[in-house]
Amino acid sequence: MSFEGDSGRSGQSAAPDGPPPRMRLNQLAADPGGGSAAPGGPGLLATAPPEKKKAAHTIENVLQPGTTKAADAADEPTRTAVKAFTGWDTAAGLAKAHTHWDDQVKRLMARLASEKTALRGASTLFTGNDQLTGRSFQPVQSKVTGL
Repeated sequence: MSFEGDSGRSGQSAAPDGPPPRMRLNQLAADPGGGSAAPGGPGLLATAPPEKKKAAHTIENVLQPGTTKAADAADEPTRTAVKAFTGWDTAAGLAKAHTHWDDQVKRLMARLASEKTALRGASTLFTGNDQLTGRSFQPVQSKVTGL
């Protein structure tokens, strides 16, 4: 059985109302998609160690202390409310909610610490990879050189 026999329409395109299919292999499409935001176009890896360092500094000196301060600010008012509602189910509910709050704060602090460590380690990793790649392009010394 031939291809024409399979399609049932010998020599006709699959979509008779649309334009005929076209193919160009000698150039890229006008807009290949993906919209690279990196300067220099697609395929380039851009890293900015100073900006990573600045972001890690912001996490350490702004976000972590601010999160701790916000979490601590809720402690005393919650304890006071729990004492005021002693004997009511509200007291147990507030205590449980505050325990859950503290757990969430601990998780957030761990996440911030992880992000800070990752930002600081990324610069070292990229620099090390660049140096290793550069050394791999060094000319190999021949054993017969200088004989």
